[in-house]
Amino acid sequence: MTNNDILKKLRYAFDFSDSEMIEIFGLADYTVDRSKVSNWLKPEDNEEYNNLPDKQLALFLNGLIYKNRGKQEGRPPMPVETNLDNNIILKKIKIALSLTTDDIIDLFDLVDLEVSPHELSAFLRNPKQPQFRKCKDQYLRNLLYGIQEKHRPS
Repeated sequence: MTNNDILKKLRYAFDFSDSEMIEIFGLADYTVDRSKVSNWLKPEDNEEYNNLPDKQLALFLNGLIYKNRGKQEGRPPMPVETNLDNNIILKKIKIALSLTTDDIIDLFDLVDLEVSPHELSAFLRNPKQPQFRKCKDQYLRNLLYGIQEKHRPS
């Protein structure tokens, strides 16, 4: 999945307007204008389409965390990763939406994907641990579809 696809799916699932998207970026201390957001959301075949870099997606996800959970006073700002993978994105979405393991499994159930608690735990582990497992695109895609089904049913 591309970063642009992830941003589009989150925007659709929560029905964010352009103004709300700009506000979410702003919560992570990143200033973005409407045209930049719009170009990230355009179809790939559009000549104004721009790739969304990992750093900007990380800033958006951090802003989503701040929007939903608030900034903690006295704590340093969340790290802004320059290289994202599906595991980091999954962790940030889990934090932003205050999801438990059972909540995530329920989201997968909404799209008929069976994931065990042990399998999910492996995605959320530190990469240096032997039980760590890479989160493939299909899992992240289905999680985003599950979020969409929950928050904006078809």
